[in-house]
Formats: sequence, structure tokens, C-alpha cells
Amino acid sequence: MLKPKNILRALKGIGGFVLLAAFLVNCTSGGSQENKQAESESQPEFIDLFDGKTLSGWRGDTSLWHVEDGAIVGEIKSGKELERNSFIIWEGGRPGDFELITEYKLTGKGNSGFNYRSEELPDLPHALRGYQADIDAANTYTGQNYEERGRTILAFPGQQMRLPPVDGEISDYAKGNIWTAGEETGSLGDRDSLKAHIKTEDWNELRVVAKGNHLQHYVNGILMSDVTDDDEKNRKFEGLMGFQVHVGPPMKIAYKNIRFKNLE
Repeated sequence: MLKPKNILRALKGIGGFVLLAAFLVNCTSGGSQENKQAESESQPEFIDLFDGKTLSGWRGDTSLWHVEDGAIVGEIKSGKELERNSFIIWEGGRPGDFELITEYKLTGKGNSGFNYRSEELPDLPHALRGYQADIDAANTYTGQNYEERGRTILAFPGQQMRLPPVDGEISDYAKGNIWTAGEETGSLGDRDSLKAHIKTEDWNELRVVAKGNHLQHYVNGILMSDVTDDDEKNRKFEGLMGFQVHVGPPMKIAYKNIRFKNLE
């Protein structure tokens, strides 16, 4: 290889300096590109959980769930209200540490949500018990962490919570639909300011990140709730995933562009 002073001597004149600049840029950028490529290869990629056309890979009550305009749609029609919540369940496994991003649009006055690290109840088809990123039409609870058929509300929108170990039964601590054993460790903002980031009867982005015992829910890029679950007796590290239609008035919930990345 030529020494720097020999390179300068060989590249005399304006044209030479242009060539020298190109030479130096190429030498310095090559390593950067290689590093970026290595980083890209080491990062897991998102995969699509929905083909945009069929319910392939999903299991639910087809009187409630169908595909419409490239989205999985759950609908409660007038006169056909539900007696209990029902889920469409992803059949691809029982994820533990993961990141999921989806777009959703809720029409009407109902309630929905995304369940994860959940269990299906053996005596009730399409019923799940587990963590839920909540969604409601009034956006009072959207983004909170609610444990369906379990410890109830673990963190309201705007709360950073730690769930300490407990003795006794769930009913000893779940009071008024709130997990009273939780300890608030920080604030993510007041609920009204967070609510302002959510669009009504329009598409929003929901992002859930579950890593170990740390659970985060984002809506439109804003962190809505943050839970560290140290409750060894009741916490879960893996389980089923699914979307919910909730008992209540007629409503329609649509989910599209459902992307998943395994973080394990």
C-alpha cells in the first residue's frame, strides 16, 4: 500500500485531489457500511401475522370476526350483543419476549384490546386470561395494562408501575377493578395529555414490547403504560396472543398491518 505522502505526490493537481477525496471517503465509509450490515443481520426482522386477505393462522368465532378491506374486523351487531368477551387467537405459538406493532380503528362506543402471554380457558371457547393492551372508544383506558380475568387494571394510562410479590388470592388485592398491590414508580404524563395523541374513529398505531418482566404499551409512538411485574406468583413469561371484542354496545374494531418480532 502507498504511504500517505506518496499518494499525495502521485495525485498532483485538482483532478488528483478529487481522486484523493474519493479514495478517502471510500476507505472510511466501507467499514461503516460493513458495521451497519452486521448490525442489521444481528437484529431480528418483523414478520407479518396477517396476510390481509384471510383469517389463515387465526382462530375465533366467525360470526364475530371476518376480513374486510385488508383488516381483521371484529363486529358486534345490534340485537346480537355478547354475554362475554370473545377473542380471535393467533395460532402461531406462545411468544415470550416480543414486539408487536399493529394499526387499529375502533368505530362505535365499544371496547377492544390486544391480549398476550395469555391462556385460553378450557371451559369457554375463545376466552383468554392474561395481559392486555386495552383500547376503548372514549380513550379513557386506551394503552393501559389490564389483566383479563386476572389482576384487573395493572397500570392506568400515564402510570409507571411495579407489581411486588403478594401472598393470598387475587381477590384479596383486586378491588374495584384495580390491582391495589401495585406501586406507582413514575409518571408518563397526565391522562388528558396522553389522550390528545389518540385519534377517534380513525387509524392509530398500537405497539407492545414485552421483555422479561417489563411490559410497555405505546399508542402512536407515545408510551402509555409501563409495568415491571415482580409478582412471581401471578406473572407470566409466555402465552397466547389475540384480539378482543368486548361485551357492550354495537361496535366495530379493525386491525391491519400486524407485525411481530421475536426478541428472544
